[in-house]
Amino acid sequence: MKPTLLVLAAGMGSRYGGIKQIDAIGQNNETLLDFATYDAKRSGFDKVVYIIRKEIEKDFRERLFDRVAKNFDAEYVFQTPESIFTKEQLPLRNIERTKPWGTIHAVLCAEEVLKTPFAVINADDYYGKSAFEIMSKHLSSQTENSTEHAMVAFILENTMSKVGSVSRGLCRTENDFLVSMEEHTKISFEDDKIVSLMSDEKGNDKKIYLTGKETVSMNFFGFNLSAFKTFHDYWDDFVAKNISSLKAEAFLPEAASRIVKNNEGTLKVYPSEEKWFGMTYPEDREIVKTEIANKIKNGYYPEKLWD
Repeated sequence: MKPTLLVLAAGMGSRYGGIKQIDAIGQNNETLLDFATYDAKRSGFDKVVYIIRKEIEKDFRERLFDRVAKNFDAEYVFQTPESIFTKEQLPLRNIERTKPWGTIHAVLCAEEVLKTPFAVINADDYYGKSAFEIMSKHLSSQTENSTEHAMVAFILENTMSKVGSVSRGLCRTENDFLVSMEEHTKISFEDDKIVSLMSDEKGNDKKIYLTGKETVSMNFFGFNLSAFKTFHDYWDDFVAKNISSLKAEAFLPEAASRIVKNNEGTLKVYPSEEKWFGMTYPEDREIVKTEIANKIKNGYYPEKLWD
């Protein structure tokens, strides 16, 4: 059974200042997402599903989707502020909220089109071909009712930005399986140190100093369809507590951790030595263009990805 790639591409790009998912960085106006999709295709994935916002559909088709769809089985679904809420829940939402509901909300928006084990990635992060090969091999070996899920994990110091803060899930593992994972949304450099800025229950900020050697998640997960039971339970609990919130988000790493915590499955952790780059801040664009150009020069990618 060949796996599907699910791409989280509905983010608003508030720090980047534009639609980073479809910003051209390749020699033929390819986006960073073109390269991730290409890596997935050549690693054995059978299909790609993009989750996008309705308002970027026209640009998304023109700048990425139409050329990918000529070469690969591809489709897209919308994540809207109203998606997957019940009729009873809709009137309870804060009408002033513009922020998306988070990555687990995005995944649930795509549930109906996912028919095989699937990998989840961010649209604005570079993972490298080896990560897709690892995940494709794992997911292709799964049986229909399997509860062994997976993630490709990275070393924190290899995933830091010199421009600003990043969000990472700090992982604790035993014998190559996840034990727990905690989402840290503001990790940055403080001089030559790495620090995570966290808020306590009273909303006060506290600093947690990190070594840089920690194992972290960058939202590269692989799930069997059995994971959706946990995702729905997590989402229901989140909505019960946060439906009127302006900013609260339902994070995929927290839902993945719940699978392990509740003994509803396991999550195999595959380490990667890849060095991250991505499209988080405006200054990242030239860095990404240079990195991709070097990979083309070294033969890692062809000069033109798609026919």
